[in-house]
Amino acid sequence: MKGDHGAGEGGTQCTVLWTEGQGEKEKGQAGGPRAGQRPHALWRLLDCSGDMVGLDTYVRERPFALQLVVWFLRGVSRVILANNPLSGALILAALLWASPWQGLLGAVGVLASMLTAVLVGQDGAEVTAGLHGYNGMLVSLLMGVFSSAGDWYWWLLLPTCLGAAACTFLYSSLSPVLDRWDLPVAVFPFNIVIVLYLLVTRPDNPYFPHYPSLPVGALQANATELNTAQLLQGIFLGVGQIFACDSLGPSLLILGATLLYSPLQALHGVLGSAAGTLAGLSVAVRHGSLYSGLSGSTGPWAACVWGAFFFTFSWRSHLFAIATAFLCSYVDIAFSNLLGTIGLPACSWAATLVVTLMLLLTGRGLATYRIPIGQVRSPEHNLSSRSQWKAGNTLDPDSTVV
Repeated sequence: MKGDHGAGEGGTQCTVLWTEGQGEKEKGQAGGPRAGQRPHALWRLLDCSGDMVGLDTYVRERPFALQLVVWFLRGVSRVILANNPLSGALILAALLWASPWQGLLGAVGVLASMLTAVLVGQDGAEVTAGLHGYNGMLVSLLMGVFSSAGDWYWWLLLPTCLGAAACTFLYSSLSPVLDRWDLPVAVFPFNIVIVLYLLVTRPDNPYFPHYPSLPVGALQANATELNTAQLLQGIFLGVGQIFACDSLGPSLLILGATLLYSPLQALHGVLGSAAGTLAGLSVAVRHGSLYSGLSGSTGPWAACVWGAFFFTFSWRSHLFAIATAFLCSYVDIAFSNLLGTIGLPACSWAATLVVTLMLLLTGRGLATYRIPIGQVRSPEHNLSSRSQWKAGNTLDPDSTVV
């Protein structure tokens, strides 16, 4: 990647040591079935988990329509920091289960953003990896959630397509700037586009009316007792709320899609949602926000970034993942109360800003676990790569790199 990695010179050197050249080593040490043996069911399952890089090789010489489907499904899964077409298919099925209209809007958003990237000639690797799809999907889903015109209001497809296309241009503009510090574009385009859309249309717009957002800690008084079952349910709904889904069954299916991609990521998603729920309890947000999962919707993304995605899994990254989830949740509550006074939602501003700042930390104990943006793979792959590096290198990763 270009520019500084924001983790200190020593940390960057140490990180690159264990990530470079791992492909050839892993090919020689692969633990798959031997030649002539029939693959076990476990190996078949493992082929469907992680990043499924073999699928890209398979579809490379196939018709463009099939390639487009794979890119599309990767874009869907990218919302939850996964990169797996099967996970994307499960997530799309969950959205269609919860609301066919919302599922359609999400699909249109991914396609509009991705096709815009293809038409304007964006980097092919970014398109095939689904990086020009997830922001468009989030914009489309939020437009549908906040629309007060009801389901199947076909005129909403117009701002949906325009907003998703705008995300592609914003992604392209922000990427070279953030690359200098080895930072992801994340969901900055989504946050910018959806706030601009809501400010332009306003709640009483005759063509695109929408519901105003309310502060999470105001208006009606809370009940004197908590419903424990609903509170626990809200933890799992927090994972679904990443996709603006407030139904338990579809939320569990989304969690299952994350589990298929990476058990570590699914674990951190649930822990992040639990941290967000506890943060909401500690400052007495509305019980409805706790029960619907809104209070825990920021934590999963923050926890996954730190605990399993941009850092290899370790006790340090795990503790920082939980701490970051709490911090993001409190900042999200503050943003919700602030922006709610003018009828705007906090969106994902809290997670985006806090995680971006946290990725700039230069502590040596964390820098050695940092993975450059261009080399990020599934958490289990990253952990395996680091284990192989440690096995062949006598240098302690916690020692000073000269």
